[in-house]
Amino acid sequence: MPGYRKLGRTSSQRKALLRGQVTSLIINGQVKTTEAKAKEVRKLAEKAITLAVKEYTNFTTKKVTVSSAKLDGKGRKILMTATSKNDRVYDVVEREKTTKDVEVDLPSRLAARRQLLTMLEDTYNSDGERIKTVNYLFSNVAPRYAGKDGGYTRITKLGPRRGDAAPMVMLELV
Repeated sequence: MPGYRKLGRTSSQRKALLRGQVTSLIINGQVKTTEAKAKEVRKLAEKAITLAVKEYTNFTTKKVTVSSAKLDGKGRKILMTATSKNDRVYDVVEREKTTKDVEVDLPSRLAARRQLLTMLEDTYNSDGERIKTVNYLFSNVAPRYAGKDGGYTRITKLGPRRGDAAPMVMLELV
């Protein structure tokens, strides 16, 4: 007996389907699907959330010097003229340096992020903006489950699907 359901698909199709559904579950909080798919998605989602909960506070902060272009009142870059060694005149963008605090992942958190990148895919919201699912998982989902040991998902039966009578369920984050 295998340790997973094949779901009537080839390996690549099955992995893509599960990756997409786990991503949707984490971003949207719920997914309506068949019972067999939900049980497989639940396994992957529980593992992903457990890994994120374990590692989400495992970072340090570091001050970094950042150089950016100076902008005028209309948001355009301020240019200044410079002369090259060959006496050619050209424009150079004026720059300003600022310091900024940046989170630096410790090795185990970095390894967890890389592992989650293989399980999840980036998605887009309704405005067309890209959502990095791993960052969303670490910043929004993991803190919610910080004191909880497992049991992050719930399966609620909805009844048979019209057409093929497949048992439908709602898989949601608790």
